[in-house]
Amino acid sequence: MARIAVIGAGTGALAAAARLAVAGHRVAVYERTETYGGALRRRERDGFAFDTGPGLLPLPAVYRDLFVKTGREPLEECVELVQADPSSHHVFADGTRVSLPNASRAGVVAEVEQALGADAARRWGDFLVRAREAWDRARRPLLEEPLWPNWEVLAGREPYPAVPRRRRLRLRTAATLAEVGEWELRDPRLRALLESHALAFGLDPRTTPASAAVLPYMEHAFGTWYVRGGLRELARAVYERCLARRVEFRFGAEVTAVREKDGRAAGLELADGTAVEADLVVAGVHPAALERMCGTRLRGEGEVPARREGASRTTVLLALRGARPDGTPHRTVVHTRDREAELDALSGGGLPAEPTVTVLRPDDPALVPDAGHEAVTVTAVTPAGAAGADAYAAYAERMVAAAARAVPDLRDRLLWQEMRTPEDVARETGAEGGAVPAPALAAGDGRFLHASNSTRLPGLFTVGGWSHPGGGLPHAGMSGALVAGLVVGGPDFRGSQ
Repeated sequence: MARIAVIGAGTGALAAAARLAVAGHRVAVYERTETYGGALRRRERDGFAFDTGPGLLPLPAVYRDLFVKTGREPLEECVELVQADPSSHHVFADGTRVSLPNASRAGVVAEVEQALGADAARRWGDFLVRAREAWDRARRPLLEEPLWPNWEVLAGREPYPAVPRRRRLRLRTAATLAEVGEWELRDPRLRALLESHALAFGLDPRTTPASAAVLPYMEHAFGTWYVRGGLRELARAVYERCLARRVEFRFGAEVTAVREKDGRAAGLELADGTAVEADLVVAGVHPAALERMCGTRLRGEGEVPARREGASRTTVLLALRGARPDGTPHRTVVHTRDREAELDALSGGGLPAEPTVTVLRPDDPALVPDAGHEAVTVTAVTPAGAAGADAYAAYAERMVAAAARAVPDLRDRLLWQEMRTPEDVARETGAEGGAVPAPALAAGDGRFLHASNSTRLPGLFTVGGWSHPGGGLPHAGMSGALVAGLVVGGPDFRGSQ
């Protein structure tokens, strides 16, 4: 039985802690804030409640597996899962609207045909077949196994089977997601639909590899779910599972250093001067913060290239008078009317004049004071780092204006609004500039991979969105399983069979 110290109480760290405790280890979690959950936070005011991080759960099988492997009660006995149907509603630049059914390829194609025409439906259906092939090729090495020592094979291999096309007297295939949209989908509304899945993680489709096609495929294939009471309830359930497995928690315990002895991680030092002894350390923090704790670089020559910083997000919380209308989609994506200008602004570190926004309108009595009110969140991608209060305030107004294309009576119903910026994300998660990690992607010369869960310092492991296999709630849960496998099974662990 090893003594294991976990830095941070984000979702990936909690998943690793529960699995390691079940394996017989003594696990203690040290969290610098006063609560658990990382980005899964809740804001409550005047009887309203809002998720301030992710609002929907893709691929719930990851957390079903966690609960099966760590106790008797399955996930559905600890939280109430509700399938979001439609999975998403889209408002395009020309005003066209389409609702996409949850976890139904045939249903999605039928809805696209009704809204956009037969040719668009055929192209989107054919694209989903190719995206499935990319998923089948990349799923195991990208998500279910520790990062290969010869990761260059994964970095250089493009799993998406792009359609060859003749261009300038020679055959070419799409290398980026934007080229997939332009060459294979053609319809600007389908291109916007495709690219929105990458943009949601702050990825520029013009430079993101075609392998990002797996992002819309995952949503269409495995569905999108809501946790009754908000996604904060998922964090609560995982935290309580940790407590049931006798994981210890120290909140308000900022880690300032990882102790080293005989060339191995040997514990922690806290800001109050406390020394913590441990046989192993699992860190669920931003890589730059971890390197400061260790006082050395943890990435050696020949390892995955340094991942560029992720983008952040700005969220506007809206308290509305009046009941949520029957039949309202849970999630609506309102696409910008100038995608190139939006991408140019974001890539240059600026705030777009008209952003693409995601509007979440849960049908959940737990989030409102009574049936005569509605709690709505509006989220847009934002460059990481500080932009100034006035700039954020103006951006929030542009976000609300975009959301009004999906909620026409929004201004008349508005009681109050509250803004959350990258500075709030940074304060809650510890990520520099409030950056939000993106999922790992194959190809792209390794620029879209994350560092291995094991490090150059023996006995030190990394978990969560800033390590393999990257950001997003399913990926965080997967990283917890991989770290537990490496600790229990040793460096030869190759993932669950």
